[in-house]
Amino acid sequence: MTAVERLEAAVRALESCREFGMLVPEVRVNLVYAPEGVKDPAGVLGVDGRITVVAGMPKAAGPVRPGVSDHMARLVIETRKQDASIHAGLNFRWNEAIMAFVESYCRERGLALGCIDRSAEPRELVGRERGSTAWKVAKLVETSGGRIPPVFQESRGWGKEPLFFLVGADPEVVAERAIDIARGFAASRLAGQRQPD
Repeated sequence: MTAVERLEAAVRALESCREFGMLVPEVRVNLVYAPEGVKDPAGVLGVDGRITVVAGMPKAAGPVRPGVSDHMARLVIETRKQDASIHAGLNFRWNEAIMAFVESYCRERGLALGCIDRSAEPRELVGRERGSTAWKVAKLVETSGGRIPPVFQESRGWGKEPLFFLVGADPEVVAERAIDIARGFAASRLAGQRQPD
């Protein structure tokens, strides 16, 4: 299977999961893959136009291509400088309810959950395009015991939506974790609605 085919398979898995639509943020989702040897965003594969929601289902706006992601591509490249096993990444929606579920999900599975506090971002980086990725990853490593956790959040920043991120070695594994979180979150909300007052 080629790198493009691997990412396409992961995107199809996300598209087939209705519950994942609940995790699509305002900025939409991108799932990216940096094959071995790629060191520049131009070589990182992503979904052209990102993943949005159409008729309640996640839907890729365009095909998988290299060079179509900026933020997620730079994030994966920067995290790979700390952990060479990371090749794939995905962003998803943050809110208080999702945060509570993700904390529980990570605790139950023994997964580290990291946090990037954008309120601590140096003034000279605030609002600067493409200027903060290295700082964010350095802060993440500093606050996560010297490593990149597989799940982390980024708080709200100047003009920035708070988000969750998943990273891993393979796009299909990252997509599977996103689907697992989405289905678990949807089930927890349904169970909460069934609770008597």
